[in-house]
Amino acid sequence: MDIIVQLGPRKGAAPKAVYRWDPDTDILSARLRPGPSGAGPAESGSVELEGADGSWIVLDLVDRQINGLEVVVWPQVRRNGALAAPTEVRDAVALLPPGREVGAVTSVEVETPMTAESDPQERNFHFRIGLHAECSAVRVAHDLLLEVDAGGHVAGLWLLNVPPFPQEP
Repeated sequence: MDIIVQLGPRKGAAPKAVYRWDPDTDILSARLRPGPSGAGPAESGSVELEGADGSWIVLDLVDRQINGLEVVVWPQVRRNGALAAPTEVRDAVALLPPGREVGAVTSVEVETPMTAESDPQERNFHFRIGLHAECSAVRVAHDLLLEVDAGGHVAGLWLLNVPPFPQEP
């Protein structure tokens, strides 16, 4: 199952992705500040991406927009010295799976092939989701890019400027 995203114009500046490592669990999370806000009851939920290797990425949604993410179980991360984030990036609001009713809490779980690469310093991560050929990058937050293919399917995520994993004293 693929995840289809609707892209629309952004009003104002992109939010900032604030990354945090949990050293006890190796979970990397990001929260968007300020996060999405709409008029009336918010629709919230999540999109859970499960890789064939048992990896998990959870996208937290508010008003159908990404409000945060967690890399819960890491796929095997390949270090790539030539990894470079896209230079052509469109600023947009990305609306994930359409809701069923206002105020609803929805959760979608998607099993999909998933791979991960990082730069040698593990500050920039690229997750490929599914089997998509060509795609374009959309800025959903400073330091968080969503890749979308020509059919509007989510094809990847870029986590940029991630702080280093905390070292034990």
